[in-house]
Amino acid sequence: MKKYAIGVDFGTESGRVVLVDVATGEVAGTHSTQYKHGVITETLPHKQVKLKNSTALQHPQDYLDVLETSIPRVLEDSGVSKDDIVGIGIDFTSCTILPVDEQFTPLCFQEKWKDEPHAWVKLWKHHAAQPEADTINQLASESNEEWLKRYGGKISSEWMLPKILEIIHDREELYHEAALFLEAADWLTSLMVGEVKRNSCSAGYKGMWHKQEGYVRKEFLKRLHPLMENIYETKLSGEVVPIGSKAGELTEEFAAKIGLKPKTPVAIGIIDAHAAVPGAGVTAPGSMVMVMGTSTCHMLLSTKEEFVEGISGVVEDGIIPGYYGYEAGQAAVGDIFAWFVKELVPGYVEREAEAKNLSIHQYLEQKASTLPPGSKGLLALDWHNGNRTPLIDANLSGLLVGLTLNTKPEEIYRALIESTAFGTRLIIESFENAGIEINELVACGGLPHQNEMLMQIYADVTARPIKIASNKITSAIGAAMFGAVAAGSKLGGYDTIEEAAANMAKLKDKVFYPKQDHVEKYNLYYEEYKKLVNYFGRGTNNVMKKIKN
Repeated sequence: MKKYAIGVDFGTESGRVVLVDVATGEVAGTHSTQYKHGVITETLPHKQVKLKNSTALQHPQDYLDVLETSIPRVLEDSGVSKDDIVGIGIDFTSCTILPVDEQFTPLCFQEKWKDEPHAWVKLWKHHAAQPEADTINQLASESNEEWLKRYGGKISSEWMLPKILEIIHDREELYHEAALFLEAADWLTSLMVGEVKRNSCSAGYKGMWHKQEGYVRKEFLKRLHPLMENIYETKLSGEVVPIGSKAGELTEEFAAKIGLKPKTPVAIGIIDAHAAVPGAGVTAPGSMVMVMGTSTCHMLLSTKEEFVEGISGVVEDGIIPGYYGYEAGQAAVGDIFAWFVKELVPGYVEREAEAKNLSIHQYLEQKASTLPPGSKGLLALDWHNGNRTPLIDANLSGLLVGLTLNTKPEEIYRALIESTAFGTRLIIESFENAGIEINELVACGGLPHQNEMLMQIYADVTARPIKIASNKITSAIGAAMFGAVAAGSKLGGYDTIEEAAANMAKLKDKVFYPKQDHVEKYNLYYEEYKKLVNYFGRGTNNVMKKIKN
């Protein structure tokens, strides 16, 4: 009899459930549930409670709706019996946190706190805690905190401690009321199995946990705020469990809610982009996984821990057990192409694309694919949403050099794509400068399936072959793999994530190999790109920041 694992991918706007054949990796079914309340940025859903700037909240019931709606639906549509489900795994955006009471009930579910914004889920892109992040970074820098080097020298407002410190500053009473602050992934697995275990991925990348050294020093926390001195023993308590471990088994109560058998094994949670690494078949060093969409996350495994400029973190057991997992990223990629198409494409391009029954992206790709490397003398900086790695500077902006009265839209389109490829090469060189080898690239997400020219340009710019995941739901499949590992071979799953990936991960047959003549031309353009990076991004000329101010 066939056996299946369930993967649940919780994104920003919706949650997707995927049912995967454990033996072959074949997707037997998938179903998505949109979050009813979406991203809450202006007022709370039930009442006109105005939210402060840069707030991004969510309703925790939306996450439960995904499990209670999509799991029964995917079983019904596929005809698969719950008796044939060996395990379940979830991935989640991070750092997405919420305060709960002793029974893991979100405080926003309580009458007392439902009108308090800080009682709700703070989504990963909640940036209202930037003052708190600035305080943490300044104090850590002044104190020469060693842990700061593991995060490229700066932590984000999106992370756990800034968000909690914001609550202390704004509503200390709620801080005292909360029994725990949990990553949303850990909250769901706690409900599923009846006990709290924190996943090493979120704890390491967003909570400043280190496998050897533990969390940050109490002395530092006390200097931040006296209430934070013992936070890791109180509000953030709970065993940190390596990725690939079993969180526990479904309780009878929760199993009944989502249509699965009691005692079904549940994997410890993982960050969504990080689940894509085994989902794309990568379980060992040498291959960089690029999760490419509106932005790009770059994931890499290594046997050693090094301090790399501008990375989002290096965490032992953060992605694959037994390895150091590195995360870097570009703040905008697909968003840049979408911005150009939406805001700057002239009407005649829209009409010509429509006449050929092509989308504007398809039309521009068709036209741009005939151009030489360098887009006839254009060079761009891919900083339209700031720079994440290696500069960690949100105040930088985009740049286009080489415009003439003869410049065509397809030339700009290609130049923007080339700029994002140069940005990826800069990240690769940052790792190589730290002694970490990268031999090939593996791409997943939406972009690699939509634009072959883009992938060829990336291969030419980086001078490396690029493999492509077979589908766009790589993170969900990775989560299902961890569900199979939680079950173990005795229950029809696998004993290691390496075994699961070897059998369940699928790549496209086509590999994009670099064209040597293009590599040589792009080397010349890349040298000029680096000069622009150093001039505008490293303090030689702060014109971007000045005019932004």
